[in-house]
Amino acid sequence: MGEAFIRHIELLGYEKRFFPSQHYVYMFLVKWNDLSEKLVYRRFTEIYEFHKALKEMFPIESGDINMEKRIIPHLPAPKWFDGQRSTQNRQGTLAEYCYALINLPHKISRCLHVVNFFKVRHDDMNPVTDSQIKKPEVFLLPKDAKKNLSDITGPIVLQTYRAIADYEKSSTSEMALNAGDMVDVVEKSESGWWFCQLKNKRGWVPAAYLEPMDGPDESEEQEPNYAGEQYVVQKSYTAMEEDELTLKEGDTIEVIHKLLDGWWVVRKDETTGYYPAMYLQKAGEAVKSELRNRSAPPRRSTIRNVKSIHKQSRKQISQETYRRNSKKYIQRQRKIKENIQNKANVISKSQR
Repeated sequence: MGEAFIRHIELLGYEKRFFPSQHYVYMFLVKWNDLSEKLVYRRFTEIYEFHKALKEMFPIESGDINMEKRIIPHLPAPKWFDGQRSTQNRQGTLAEYCYALINLPHKISRCLHVVNFFKVRHDDMNPVTDSQIKKPEVFLLPKDAKKNLSDITGPIVLQTYRAIADYEKSSTSEMALNAGDMVDVVEKSESGWWFCQLKNKRGWVPAAYLEPMDGPDESEEQEPNYAGEQYVVQKSYTAMEEDELTLKEGDTIEVIHKLLDGWWVVRKDETTGYYPAMYLQKAGEAVKSELRNRSAPPRRSTIRNVKSIHKQSRKQISQETYRRNSKKYIQRQRKIKENIQNKANVISKSQR
């Protein structure tokens, strides 16, 4: 059989998830040329980034040169997550978009960009869950959705954050902020760039410039995992602060604490320090393309004139604590291995 391609994409509905924070993913049933059917989940911001990249790949078919020759369907992003009605309308738009996409000429509909975007990912098969968090809520699209979109229920409630300092955007996809601005967070990316909306403006904002309204602590942050998860460095970075690490592309490291601002605590051998999450890729997974051209977000420690509404600052673990606990974990694991090896040697000698 030749190269894989998609025969049909059907929008099934969407899921409301609560871990690591509240967000929404659309559910697609993807039917492939080998007659297999796979269920995949994608956020709307991911789909929109995919759409923009597709238009750049095919400027003639996207109408950039001559609008009369446009065949790539439109995917507007006007009023994102403004309430129940806009959510319903977007599902209809996405269903029509997928139908039109797969019926485009093969050079577009079967290109690697389309195929790779709808391939099953690790998270599709093993979505992140937590026993202490509410289970995802599923909202299925009716079979006759075009006629009965009003049957879908469930308004979307976004988290509101406050800007702690002025932020000047550096690209058209970002959004400028003034200290005190109240923004709704649409998506929290692991990169430390959050997609926000403020009245009629929308764009990416560094998470370090935002604070929750109810308190300085970020309850979504998990506890450190000193066992570590193996990641591979996708982009080199030279440390700018004492508590950061300098790593080279291709280095294998262990992530021991994933923080929402996009600066993760990682371990290289027995050394720990902060490193941009954007430059890391989980070992064994395909290289991620989301925000691939964006630079690492600023750290909160580099922001001047911070004005918080909270008397206490966010609780932070010192780098010395990370290093000490990480070293203790490594030493403990070594002792366990040594004990197992010693027992194995004793058994081996007794059997001679």
